[in-house]
Amino acid sequence: MNIEFNPSLNEKLFLKNPQSTDIGKKIIKESISLISKIGYEQFTFKKLCIEIETTEATIYRYFINKHKLLIYLVSWYWSYLEFQIIIQLNNIASPTDKIKKIIDILVWEDNLEINFGAFDHQSLYFIAIAEGNKTYLSKDVDENNKDMLYKPFKDLSSRIAEVFLEYNPSYKYPNTLASSIIDLSHLQYFFMHHLPRLSDFANKKPKDIEAFLEDLVFKTLN
Repeated sequence: MNIEFNPSLNEKLFLKNPQSTDIGKKIIKESISLISKIGYEQFTFKKLCIEIETTEATIYRYFINKHKLLIYLVSWYWSYLEFQIIIQLNNIASPTDKIKKIIDILVWEDNLEINFGAFDHQSLYFIAIAEGNKTYLSKDVDENNKDMLYKPFKDLSSRIAEVFLEYNPSYKYPNTLASSIIDLSHLQYFFMHHLPRLSDFANKKPKDIEAFLEDLVFKTLN
């Protein structure tokens, strides 16, 4: 399923909206590819400008630094997950089935038929797994939070928390559970592939992570 998706992201993330020009869109597309390939630590605007055959000055017209670019990319991913949850839960009445669908959406590798249009959604998924926590595990977190740069993540977490309360209105920690499940879905995928002794998924099957998350959520809510 190919759905054209263009979220309105916080203007404080960029100096010029990359979606407003062809070169801006190319910066986003190639950033996803390069960060997924070499990692955030090794990624630089100098390496990016070689990939897209432009100058570093051009990239700096759009983003003040690579950390703001990373937040932009991961925010895009969070916004798209919330968008998918809204669409796919629309015709589901049972809170139990809603939770199962949410977990299925969070474990993104099982949903390769759903994509971001022009963007490589699988690479963006891997960026969110490996680099997502770096968007807020920084000294700038409080300032960035005041600028509402983490709103897409908060919106996604809040939407999931609402479903948990629909399942059990008396549960006291819906927001904590929601943000934890999002993080766990990525952390366990990372462990499964890179630090397997920290997981129980030797077969490296995403469905095993889904089963674990379902077990955790329903036992917790009950």
